[in-house]
Amino acid sequence: MNGSPVVLISFSEATEHSMNAKVLILLGLAAIAAADSFESYEYRPPQRSSESFESYESGEAKYDFNWAVSHDPSSNEFGHQEARDGDHTQGSYYVQLPDGRLQTVKYFVDGDSGYVAEVNYEGEVSHESVSFESQEYRPRYVYDSNESK
Repeated sequence: MNGSPVVLISFSEATEHSMNAKVLILLGLAAIAAADSFESYEYRPPQRSSESFESYESGEAKYDFNWAVSHDPSSNEFGHQEARDGDHTQGSYYVQLPDGRLQTVKYFVDGDSGYVAEVNYEGEVSHESVSFESQEYRPRYVYDSNESK
């Protein structure tokens, strides 16, 4: 021997290193493929489809709703009802006024005729009605004597 170190690699060690490299390459390719197929939930501008689609304006509007609120502490009541079929809309709403009267508005919209309303008042004006806002607010505190122990 001439004094230089000799490195001997057995066939089994070379095969093992080669196998590890192949596994790492295979795992890397699998990770890249998985990353490409990952679906993102970020905002994207709408994509145009080659299929024809119906415009929002071409559909006839059709709906019917109603709701009402009754607030006993303030004696306040109000609500709204409306129905629409295409260009024909009708509805009504009501509100309890601070002077004690009930205001009711009935309306209809029929195509190009516009908004036509009929306003009615029920009851008499009462100057004695107490406004809910005028009542002084006083918070109530509840103290439990066992709480501090």
